[in-house]
Amino acid sequence: MESDCRIPVACCRPRVLLLHALFWGLVSLRVFGAALLSEEKTTVKPAVAPCWLLENFVVLEECNLCNDFNANMQSACRQTGYVERVNCTRTSREEYKSCRSALLEEHLFWKFEAAMLALMVVFAVLVVIRQRWLDRLASEKVRRQIESI
Repeated sequence: MESDCRIPVACCRPRVLLLHALFWGLVSLRVFGAALLSEEKTTVKPAVAPCWLLENFVVLEECNLCNDFNANMQSACRQTGYVERVNCTRTSREEYKSCRSALLEEHLFWKFEAAMLALMVVFAVLVVIRQRWLDRLASEKVRRQIESI
């Protein structure tokens, strides 16, 4: 009795195995190298931490889109493109804090949902096509076995 789940013989050749190992090794090197480089960049700390990291604060202005002038002048605008004005309670300092817009987040969520739906449809079609192909191969095998009797 033969198993329906087989690894093709072409995948077990030394050259193919070596190419797979080389490919995944390069991918791993790229991923881990990028992670190490990003750690080195994030180790630079600002000299003074913003007051909203150290103490409680009150939001004076909700999350708004930065205009062109503020985007170049404020470091908080460079991170997400949105800022909110906060007032620190203990020191009474007003500062700008980077934030994420709820509207932008909702838009990104629906884009993600649409992409996942499209991928689901593509892979469902691929599964149906592959199943039909395997069914046709199985019926041809049965037909050949019946003809050989």
